[in-house]
Amino acid sequence: MLYQMHEIGRAWLAPMTYWADAMSKAFGAQGSWLRGMPGAPQLSAGYELFYRLGKDYEKPAFDIKEIDVDGRAYPVVERESLRKPFCRLLHFKRYTDDAQGVAALADDPKVLVVAPLSGHHATLLRDTVRTLLRDHDVYITDWVDARMVPAAEGPFHLDDYIAYVEEFIRHLGAADLHVISVCQPTVPVLAAVSLMAARGEATPRSLVMMGGPIDTRENPTQVNDLAVHKPMWWFESQLIHPVPPPYPGAGRLVYPGFLQHMGFVAMNPERHFQSHWDFYENLVQGDLEDAESHRRFYDEYNAVLDMPAEYYLDTVRIVFKEHLLPRGEWDVRGQRVDPSKIRDTALMTVEGELDDISGRGQTRAAMKLCSGIPSSNVEHLVVEGAGHYGIFSGRRWRTQVYPKLRDFFAAHSKR
Repeated sequence: MLYQMHEIGRAWLAPMTYWADAMSKAFGAQGSWLRGMPGAPQLSAGYELFYRLGKDYEKPAFDIKEIDVDGRAYPVVERESLRKPFCRLLHFKRYTDDAQGVAALADDPKVLVVAPLSGHHATLLRDTVRTLLRDHDVYITDWVDARMVPAAEGPFHLDDYIAYVEEFIRHLGAADLHVISVCQPTVPVLAAVSLMAARGEATPRSLVMMGGPIDTRENPTQVNDLAVHKPMWWFESQLIHPVPPPYPGAGRLVYPGFLQHMGFVAMNPERHFQSHWDFYENLVQGDLEDAESHRRFYDEYNAVLDMPAEYYLDTVRIVFKEHLLPRGEWDVRGQRVDPSKIRDTALMTVEGELDDISGRGQTRAAMKLCSGIPSSNVEHLVVEGAGHYGIFSGRRWRTQVYPKLRDFFAAHSKR
């Protein structure tokens, strides 16, 4: 009933949010006679704040139309390379009409970015993709909101996630591929490459694992503590709900996005309250640049998706409760996950000094597990002053992390 009640509340609130949006424009738009009334800036700002707190946030677009390389603009077209029921593999194709430029683009390393399936859409990695496109041919996993996947497609487990990653690697050609996994997918990506190596298949040239829960026993965070101290029945009874009509996935069990969003906000409520208050004051004072920055951030942050229940519960149990990967006891479809089987793939781990989601040491644990990789092909980077999001988005990502990744890919583009 919780999901149905949420949908009813959202439908009931919708007319008021549309009205608040209209009133905000009426009191703030250029040329409106209401703009000259006493208190108009405060009214316009208050109505917009109400609108943004109550509105429904749709999935944002990547909206990467072109990139600038050494002062030259290259058009970019987003194309669907492969479609699966729960994921689309997207390719950001760069174009140029210059023969020399075509040759240069063709020589750029191919990179697969495995985005997290953990509440937010893959567009959270927009800055990651845009930066990578300067020197790489980029693909990304775009996970589908589970409420939009018909129940007839069946369940989606963590094992299925691993199978998807394996299929994407084969589709793109492992021999010429570099893989980046950000946060949650570090575990299934490491599992996928380990299984491929154990079967004698070609594996990617390199793996970059960023801020992920490889071993959550290392420096546990608030997120890890919740998973440890709550029993599995609590997750199943409190967080899992069926998708209501009229969504295509009606009847499918999911961890709803609106519950995940409440959890995100609950981790730092004071920060979010202050951010919205600052937004109100920026609007009143006419600081439109900071106000627009607030809009861009929360347009992304507030857009959430439903996760398949089976996948979410598998992750809680396998990764956060039983620690099957670092303990060497994880079997996927009857095959043991053994990262020591990886031999021909270079490894780089990246952690943020102030990461409060994946603590220091949790990602670096992959280096110990991948004992078959020569030490000369292993690197570790700690980003000073960076939190969880700072290692893949923003100034520190562009100035501190990306140059290291670019050089790492270049060094390992030839076996």
